[in-house]
Amino acid sequence: MAGRGSLFSALLLHQAAKQCWRQRFHCGGFSSSLLEKCVASNLLPEPAPNGEASEDGLGFRKSRRFVREPSLPFSAFLTDSFGRQHSYLRISLTEKCNLRCQYCMPEEGIKLTPKPQLLSTEELVTLAKLFVQEGVDKIRLTGGEPLIRPDVVSIVAQLRELDNLKTIAVTTNGISLARQLPNLKDAGLDLINISLDTLVPAKFEFIARRRGFHKVMEGINKALDAGYNPVKVNCVVMRGLNEDELLDFVKLTEKKPLDVRFIEYMPFDGNKWNFKKLVSYQEMLGTIRQRWPELEKLPSGACDTAKAYKVPDFQGRIGFITSMSEHFCGSCNRLRLTADGNLKVCLFGNTEVSLRDVLRSGATDLEILEIIGAAVGRKKKQHAGMFNISQMKNRPMILIGEDRAPPGAAYNITNSALPSRRGSAPVGVGRTFWNDVLSGEGGLLTFRSGVGPTEGRPALRTYRAALRRPGKSGSEWDGGQQGGTGQEAGSLTHVDAQGAAVMVDIGGKPDTQRTAQARAVVRLGEQAFRLLRAERLRKGDALAAARLAGIGGAKLTAQLIPLCHPIGLHWADVRLELDEARWAAVVTATCGTRGKTGVEMEALVAASVAALTIYDMCKSVTHDIVIEEVKLLSKTGGRRGDFHRAD
Repeated sequence: MAGRGSLFSALLLHQAAKQCWRQRFHCGGFSSSLLEKCVASNLLPEPAPNGEASEDGLGFRKSRRFVREPSLPFSAFLTDSFGRQHSYLRISLTEKCNLRCQYCMPEEGIKLTPKPQLLSTEELVTLAKLFVQEGVDKIRLTGGEPLIRPDVVSIVAQLRELDNLKTIAVTTNGISLARQLPNLKDAGLDLINISLDTLVPAKFEFIARRRGFHKVMEGINKALDAGYNPVKVNCVVMRGLNEDELLDFVKLTEKKPLDVRFIEYMPFDGNKWNFKKLVSYQEMLGTIRQRWPELEKLPSGACDTAKAYKVPDFQGRIGFITSMSEHFCGSCNRLRLTADGNLKVCLFGNTEVSLRDVLRSGATDLEILEIIGAAVGRKKKQHAGMFNISQMKNRPMILIGEDRAPPGAAYNITNSALPSRRGSAPVGVGRTFWNDVLSGEGGLLTFRSGVGPTEGRPALRTYRAALRRPGKSGSEWDGGQQGGTGQEAGSLTHVDAQGAAVMVDIGGKPDTQRTAQARAVVRLGEQAFRLLRAERLRKGDALAAARLAGIGGAKLTAQLIPLCHPIGLHWADVRLELDEARWAAVVTATCGTRGKTGVEMEALVAASVAALTIYDMCKSVTHDIVIEEVKLLSKTGGRRGDFHRAD
């Protein structure tokens, strides 16, 4: 009951705070009774008298100075229905880039948005100022490649003038960093993230489809010399490409204050994502711990995206961004503003809201905030899981927020007005556009916010790909996020409603202790059995080879069984016993871990691989060998409880 009370208080505060802002803007729609309830509960102070908003020299209403006051709680417009407060804004300065990284940009390239449809510097700073006045205290400039925008230094300097903005950061590929860094630092740049996926120059050219490795390294060294501490290095890890360089990247932190962050390979439109390329956090951590078993886990902040670790006595540290294997949606405090002015509340969602159109229509600050608040309020609890994301139509990473599809695509794009208040009905939902909305032109519905006149206002546009699947209750789900991951008992977890194979999303599961034991029996016949027991087989010690093969097989289960999650085993053991009564070798495999999913498959693979190894070692004696009784003996941990075979 206490939990329900606190949730009710939070929702009450959220609604009342929005109405307080409307009252301060002199916009009407204010419920004094609701506010009185909050004041009586000591949730927030009474509103101050209204102030008239005036015009400034740019034609924008100076009402922004009334938006954020110390007496009010964190902005209700930037707080979602799960209580997450969004204090971090990522702004894309450009869609252009001087590299063509494989995981970021489609091989065929992208069609750039015409310049008039991109945010001008004035518009960008205006929106940034509004977000900062509502509580955003960190802004990161991204792209494309942000440093190729000609006025990037000026933008940093203008952002530095915003009151209450604590941090200005940039994420860059580093190609032009060394040249621009002195001016950026003078303008007020606080933090630098540099993308680097390999320490091998030839491999760099292969991944980025361009040269530039030495320029990136120069940029890193210049940032260190300029006093940036730490300098963050982002490395996207892909199986078969650069996972063999993990230890080399960790060694970079020995003598330099670098924060190397290993990022799980994520699906974006055009990057040909394949889960087989995914190297999970646990697998990376296991590899690094084999070299540095003393690796220490560091404490992390409430909204940190990276799980931080440090090798003792090293100057720098490492981190893991686990968006796929262990998402951190529950603490997400980030919003994204694209180069063409679209607001994305989730990186993996394909729902966007055009703030550019609203701003250019002459909307007041409160009307813009209503639109931002409606979008943030609809943010889901978590993203849809890597396999659902990989099947959805989102944007290429370089064009996060781009509002058109590639040639030949036909997606169900719905242009709908969002409700202005919680609980109110959406207005104007139901018209569907295909070509004109995809090109950014054509008729738009009128946005009706319930505040002031509505004629001539642009619609609040949401873009959703046509990915619909029946849910548990028969309802349809579409979009890049989902609220739950429940599964009916007894159903096939790896098959969707259309019968297609899917990987289960385990991101929301808690870590628990898991064990499993499996068995296989290899009937050899008398001759092969006696040679095996006497260790006289031509290929050598079959039992020792089988034991090692079984343990190795357990560690490679995710690569052998397509829909298994890669997990870090705490232990794997294979025992072999000789059963003379059946002329057989009995294999028993045991595996254990602490994680979000069980290790039954690891135990079964270990038993099977060990049995196959015995077959291989003995086939020169006879082919009349039978592998049988491959079965799970027991498992512990997990939501469905323990299992122990009776026989």
